[in-house]
Amino acid sequence: MDLLDLSLVLMCLMTSSCTPQQDHAPQFWNNKAQDDMRKALNSLPNTNIARNVILFIGDGMSISTATAARIRRGQIQGRTGEETVLKFEEFPHVGLLKTYPVDRQTADSASTATALLSGVKTKYYLVGLDASATRGDCESSQGAKLKTMVDWAEEEGKSTGIVTTTRLTHATPSSAYAHSVERDWEGDVKMTNVAGNCRDIAQQFVYENGHIEVAFGGGRRHFIPNNVPDPEANFTYARYQRRDNRNLLNYWQEQREEEGKRYKYVWNKHQFDAIDPNNVDSVLGLFAPSHMQYELERDNGPLGEPSLAEMTSKAIKILQKNDKGFFLLVEGGRIDHAHHLNKAKKALHETLALEDAVKEAVTLTDEEDTLIVVTADHSHVFAVGGYPSRGNDILGAVDDVPEQYLPPDRKGFTTITYGNGPGYENGSRADPRFTDTTTNDYVFPSAVPLGEDTHGADDVAVYAQGPMAHLIHGVHEQNYVAHVMAYASCMGINKGHCVHYNIINAGPTHTPQWAMLIILLVHTVQTNICF
Repeated sequence: MDLLDLSLVLMCLMTSSCTPQQDHAPQFWNNKAQDDMRKALNSLPNTNIARNVILFIGDGMSISTATAARIRRGQIQGRTGEETVLKFEEFPHVGLLKTYPVDRQTADSASTATALLSGVKTKYYLVGLDASATRGDCESSQGAKLKTMVDWAEEEGKSTGIVTTTRLTHATPSSAYAHSVERDWEGDVKMTNVAGNCRDIAQQFVYENGHIEVAFGGGRRHFIPNNVPDPEANFTYARYQRRDNRNLLNYWQEQREEEGKRYKYVWNKHQFDAIDPNNVDSVLGLFAPSHMQYELERDNGPLGEPSLAEMTSKAIKILQKNDKGFFLLVEGGRIDHAHHLNKAKKALHETLALEDAVKEAVTLTDEEDTLIVVTADHSHVFAVGGYPSRGNDILGAVDDVPEQYLPPDRKGFTTITYGNGPGYENGSRADPRFTDTTTNDYVFPSAVPLGEDTHGADDVAVYAQGPMAHLIHGVHEQNYVAHVMAYASCMGINKGHCVHYNIINAGPTHTPQWAMLIILLVHTVQTNICF
């Protein structure tokens, strides 16, 4: 290899903008592998205590979804795409999580979010409850309530926040603060025949968890009475709005007033943009009657909606004013919704919106004191395959298929397919080689006809950087993540190591010299004191 070729290879490595010719050279792959190995050899575990913890959940973000989104990102940027690395894929520690709940092979979002946030696996459709509860049985929730990262953070005096593109009362965000035997009890409209003294999830948020400093998402309809017009639509969603005549938004604001807090309730982007993080203690933003808009369709005007990245950025700036730190949950919730409809383009762009939010979090925080974990709650029956050539449009038909390898109907097929869902074409199917498969609402083909695709049971990836991120490794049960986050930040059920850490860092002026010697000796011999 001459000097010019070597310089091209090095440029390719540094910029991740390789042409097929550059990465055809053996030296390219040798150099890349050696560079990766040097980084691994030089990496040391960060054993600091995490002042802040941020958990990103890509709802339905299977490993295949991350792969396809990676390619899509690169192709949008004018590259072939396969070589692209998403921001969270740069994190130094990666593992796999088993997502099944205790009673199913394939999970829903309530059981998985409960596992991620409480450290305990539970049953399908339960929110914030252990497996002793029974779905739909109000009384069975007694004695089954689980504490979560939000509870543990507040017990330590930290601030807490929730950011989502779904309804704030939906399965994933509600698992951070609510306890319900039915994830669909988001408001009171579905609880008319419920026996017992259970509150709907929206009520739980304002009456029992109004102390959450920042909450951004959709779902206004469950907070306002059915005789009050929605401010955006200027009419009532009577089918969903409250029937108990309670205006929970007014109550939330009254409570903040009584507490003497500087607060804001906002419902559009203009109001959101006007929030000064330095002049507010508590913020509630509900930007849609139901779920927020897909990123590809998002109204960016004054009456529209902020992006997931913008909400994440604003939340961090508000929460990080607390010297004791914070816990923040961020959900890219509409990845899941797009997959259910077999609309892969929307799912991939929702994944890229989550990546943008991760970038914001990395920029605004310090890896030395902030643990960032990115994962999914479950996968989908979403596949990428078919032998397309390098750089072929990830949303397109597989190119260059020899005649003998075409299916029996002699028509082409897309790189992206679903195992089931609304994309099933019975009988004569359209040839994707002569169809625009790149439109926002193109429904990709599925093998089994269903109104919506189902979740998948395969493992999901988990990525981490920051204090104790090295504990994210290998294959674990999904509930393991909550234990890592709590351990790293000295919260929850396992805080023995924090006492030793604080004594060591207090110095001899606060600790007797004999105690310092013993503690330092133990700390030297046994890195992970708690275990």
